[in-house]
Amino acid sequence: MTQPASLPHHIAIVMDGNGRWATQRYLPRVAGHKQGVESLRRCVRASVERGIAVLTVFAFSSENWNRPAEEVSGLMELLAVALGREVPQLQADGVRLHFVGDRTRLSRKVSAGLAQAELATAHNGRLTLNVCFNYGGRWDIAQAAARLAAQGRPITESSLDRAMSMAHVPDPDLLIRTGGEQRISNFLLWQAAYSELYFSERLWPDFDEAALDGAIAAFGRRERRFGATSGPVETQQLPQVA
Repeated sequence: MTQPASLPHHIAIVMDGNGRWATQRYLPRVAGHKQGVESLRRCVRASVERGIAVLTVFAFSSENWNRPAEEVSGLMELLAVALGREVPQLQADGVRLHFVGDRTRLSRKVSAGLAQAELATAHNGRLTLNVCFNYGGRWDIAQAAARLAAQGRPITESSLDRAMSMAHVPDPDLLIRTGGEQRISNFLLWQAAYSELYFSERLWPDFDEAALDGAIAAFGRRERRFGATSGPVETQQLPQVA
């Protein structure tokens, strides 16, 4: 049975284009990441206003460690500053924070900041904001399988699904990627199996409320079939065998 698309319950975003945005303006790449935080703030507020229940963003991939050390250091510092500055407003707006990803490579200071932010917003219920930091879709599947194996539990689709790092929310209905690239780059490989994909030419720092509304409107025009057909299926009569 098909399901008509309407307002997405869960939106996921690959926030791509910060570095190119900065380079076009002859600025250091970290300036683009700072502007990207402003864009995220706009999209979080817009999601709350539009009644989106879950927003998941790709902030730092497990492959991003291969970037120049100065850029990685700047991103870590930006995260620490943003946590201190943004959490009070997120608290006031009823946003619950979840940080999803491998924390073993993060500093003790950064890990403590993530945990504190999650604790401070744990009772909020208007929007769940998942920030995927040091995250990769392949890592997510591997850690889920390893957890089940360590517990001696069978590895099935349903058991893997419950062991994934995003098991606390439904799978994304709409996955947006900004910056003009048309790939998902190891983001939510398991969870995005039936997500509607939307690619925007806008660089992430330029992605605003109107751009988000455009993606939501495009989602609303789609028909989500989940492997079914869009209409009645005509069955072909096979010839009788004597």
